[in-house]
Amino acid sequence: MTRGVSMKEEVIVNLVPKRLIAGAAVLALVASACSSAAATPTAAPSVAAPSVAPVVTVAPTAAPVTIEWWHISTGEPGKSIWQSAADAYTAAHPNVKINITILENEAFKSKLQTSMQAGTPPDLFQSWGGGTMASQADAGMLKDITAAVAPWASTIDPGSLGIYSYKSKQYGIPWDMGMIGFWYNKALFTKAGITATPKTWDELLTDVDKLKAAGITPYAIAGKDEWPGMHLWTYLVLRNGGGDALTQMVQTGNWNTDACIAGGTAVKALVDKKPFQTGFLSAVYDKGEAAAMGNGQAAMELMGQWAPGVEQSNSTSGKGIGANLGYFAFPSVTGGKGGATDAVGGGNGIAVGKNAPAEAIDFLHYLNSPAVANQINLANMGLSTTVGTAGTVTDPNLQMVLAGRAQAKFVQLYLDQATSPAMGASINDATAGLFAGTSTPTQVCQAITTAAAKK
Repeated sequence: MTRGVSMKEEVIVNLVPKRLIAGAAVLALVASACSSAAATPTAAPSVAAPSVAPVVTVAPTAAPVTIEWWHISTGEPGKSIWQSAADAYTAAHPNVKINITILENEAFKSKLQTSMQAGTPPDLFQSWGGGTMASQADAGMLKDITAAVAPWASTIDPGSLGIYSYKSKQYGIPWDMGMIGFWYNKALFTKAGITATPKTWDELLTDVDKLKAAGITPYAIAGKDEWPGMHLWTYLVLRNGGGDALTQMVQTGNWNTDACIAGGTAVKALVDKKPFQTGFLSAVYDKGEAAAMGNGQAAMELMGQWAPGVEQSNSTSGKGIGANLGYFAFPSVTGGKGGATDAVGGGNGIAVGKNAPAEAIDFLHYLNSPAVANQINLANMGLSTTVGTAGTVTDPNLQMVLAGRAQAKFVQLYLDQATSPAMGASINDATAGLFAGTSTPTQVCQAITTAAAKK
């Protein structure tokens, strides 16, 4: 995707962002920093209306209630799933009317901004959490739903739920969430004599040496797009400093920290080994990085759960590497303060406007019930955040993504969403210098700090 624009905010008509492409066995999830061109999503299976009626947790009354809900699922299957959920809810709550406004992504952002400026936000609306949500909360446009959702908050994946929390208050609920990890070519690992996926960063660096010795390109990356390298850097800052330290950097704008420098130093240790494909600095994501993986020309890439579909779509055969594709979580860093299961990821959610009635929050509960969540999984619409619904995701690699998500006690939202599109672009530009060899780790941290001071 183009830089300077949050990937999660670049959603096309079927709710798949330009960089998140739904492949044959891959669920489409909205994530961050994406490719400049999108592959064609495969047709989703037909989806029936949720078969379980919503539990009535807010008793129907004689007084009519109208819920204004804006979403961006302009295509299928999302459009039908959301409509079916609204129909099921209103059937169980005759006093409730749900007015659904469906908007294309850019139109949604424009209309939402106008409503925020007028002080009249919709009751429920598409949100990616992070910096934009925080700004809306600071402006008094969101409702604190912490107490209202407390009885059922435990039914939502905790790491995902935290992305919609700000200053210890809950302002929204996620309905799908993915995470970034390493996708690798099993056959090429075997050829290089690698018998187990790396569990530490030092082991990964050793595997890079083994792959190079076997004449294999170890790592595919899209240097021109910058955001793939930024995600690598983010993970290494997180592994070295931990979630609290990274959160502090995001919130204060001070990146001149030991954790930031250590993360950059770890990136440089990889870059110095020259592990990337020829011409990586001019490579874009889909036709460069993903194609190299899909054609079996590189051993691994660091990417989100959408990677298999993009690799397949951009391979010469149109089939990718099939059963040779595997997945492993980002390795730990020896001596680092970050948890081995902490993750970098993102997804979709719904925020609650300041004047939303209680029924709107109750409807939000229903949207995250197993009845609806399983539909989301089965239709390849996303990776549901509802606890207990992982069984409707059948792809083994995606099951590994879900297992990692479930273990994560901290999930760092993509930095171009955790901050702002402009700040995200500055972070991308700064970290790109590490891969080009034009900046030191210390200079990267200073450049981001300088950019933050200007925002």
